Amino acid sequence: MKTALTIAGTDPSGGAGIQADIKTMTANGVFALTAVTALVAQNTTGVRSIQEAPPDFLAEQLDCVFTDIFPDAVKTGMVAGIPLIEVIADKLTQYRAKNIVVDPVMVATSGDRLISEDALETLKTRLLPLAALLTPNVPEAEILSGMKIETPEDMTRAARAIGEAYGCAVLCKGGHQVSDANDFLWQPGGGEIWFRSRRVDNPNTHGTGCTLSSAVASNLAKGFDLRTAVRRAKEYISGALSAQLNLGRGSGPMDHMWDLHSRFIDETRSG
Repeated sequence: MKTALTIAGTDPSGGAGIQADIKTMTANGVFALTAVTALVAQNTTGVRSIQEAPPDFLAEQLDCVFTDIFPDAVKTGMVAGIPLIEVIADKLTQYRAKNIVVDPVMVATSGDRLISEDALETLKTRLLPLAALLTPNVPEAEILSGMKIETPEDMTRAARAIGEAYGCAVLCKGGHQVSDANDFLWQPGGGEIWFRSRRVDNPNTHGTGCTLSSAVASNLAKGFDLRTAVRRAKEYISGALSAQLNLGRGSGPMDHMWDLHSRFIDETRSG
């Protein structure tokens, strides 16, 4: 079985962060490994508080993974502080990690800011250049590119600028009312493609960014090329949204397990 490592924060409500990553990786056929960057008190209505992991403890977690079960792909999510970013960059470099997908988490779906201003420059200089793929949403792409994004053409320009700045592929996600459910992939060497999808009428989108990046990493771990990995990830997330799970009082989670069926999953107690 192929393996994928998620390096991210937690979500007690289960729709985002490491909890979403584990579900996504499992549903996409890889064994999920984890390293926790922060304990996040959040639910579908927003983030209440964040407790960062000590940097030396994060380093220990990463050492435990890489020296025992070397991951076939790595996904990074929320990293809130400079020391943690530096630890992740050091360890990914030390172990020559492959298929690194960086979800540059800066703003939650709820609108809460998830990374400190002083950490942003460290993220840019230390972690982003290690990525095989970056997966910014429109607000994050605006921050990384320094451009205002209001049209699909703006998305393409921003993705190219980000990719050229950090030497990696960029999947600019077109939600946030800019390009419906269409995403633009820019690859070094001139490869560009739009992934066009129908927009699913579902207000419950908590954890979509975490889920998409984990699904891409899972498919890279399984040996698919980048374009195929992105296409499969988008098909998976469309199915998870279409399942119309409705939990929580805010923007709820998706059904990550929508395509898994067995008698242990499907049977419920009657009576």
